[in-house]
Amino acid sequence: MLLLPTYFQGMALGAGLIISIGAQGTHVLRVGLQRQHVGITVALCILVDIILIGLGVAGMGLLISENPLLLQLAHWGGALFLLAYGWRAWRACWQGGGSLATYQAAPLNRWQAALTVLTLSLLNPHVYLDTLVVLGAIGGKLPEYAQLSFSLGAMTASLLWFIVLGFGAGYLTRYFQRPLAWRMLDAITGCIMWGLAVGLIMASPL
Repeated sequence: MLLLPTYFQGMALGAGLIISIGAQGTHVLRVGLQRQHVGITVALCILVDIILIGLGVAGMGLLISENPLLLQLAHWGGALFLLAYGWRAWRACWQGGGSLATYQAAPLNRWQAALTVLTLSLLNPHVYLDTLVVLGAIGGKLPEYAQLSFSLGAMTASLLWFIVLGFGAGYLTRYFQRPLAWRMLDAITGCIMWGLAVGLIMASPL
């Protein structure tokens, strides 16, 4: 039986954590702008979140949150990942020369697109912190009869976010015909990545 208050609680918390332009979201936005393999990219992002949220609420979230070593590894690993991704964005911004045409010049095939999004999802500790640890720890503390509703709410937030981001980005394509737009996107991405990294470092339980 679906408990609507708990479902919407999970959706609200999921939206607060998942709806952000992190490494995963930035990649989905780029794919949407290029209109290349949007469906498989969005589907894999949603699938990863569903699996991690389910595992987290089932008990792994509480297990990790109560283990100082695992929690530190997740925080510092996530910070390093975001710092590296931010540096990559700043370097692209500095070098410039990109446009929608150049980004589409060497399109990925379906397997390469799938591997790229899985790499950015599964090798990004920040994704695990949001889904497996935070949502998992909160949902795992609820009574068993309410955990399914909470999980479905958080999963719904992920589903809606990636669909809107991936398929909605196509409407912005005309604004990304010029190199300046891509440099601005890279600069914004760099700021967000480094801001998230600083936030993880400050929140580290060390």
